[in-house]
Amino acid sequence: MNALLMRYSHLGLPLFRIAASLMMMSHGYTKFKELIFGEKIEFYNFMGMGPEISLFLAIIGEWIAPMLIIVGFKTRYAAFLSAFTMGVAAFVVHGADPFGEKELALFYFLSFCMIMLTGPGAFSIDDSRTSSK
Repeated sequence: MNALLMRYSHLGLPLFRIAASLMMMSHGYTKFKELIFGEKIEFYNFMGMGPEISLFLAIIGEWIAPMLIIVGFKTRYAAFLSAFTMGVAAFVVHGADPFGEKELALFYFLSFCMIMLTGPGAFSIDDSRTSSK
């Protein structure tokens, strides 16, 4: 059994990176539709940039960056963008809210921090085992 687990241990990071990113993308796609098809944008005004720009930046962190993470391209940079977006959501937007309101944002924040620190793992464009040295 131990040999079987060791044989497939390289699948953990790609599975986690793809699952977390796919789940995040559902939030980003909703925001993308709001930006493209919505009439009036009501979104958090991050650092006084305006709700439209703030929404656009959230779309990058919740939809574009997770696409890059899924394929494993510039994974650490993309994970930083997603982690930053979720950090703002958890600690700024929902900072005063009860834990239950920011729990999902905290989970995504920690997930993308882990991906940023560990890298993409196997089966990625960034995989160091397949790049030439």
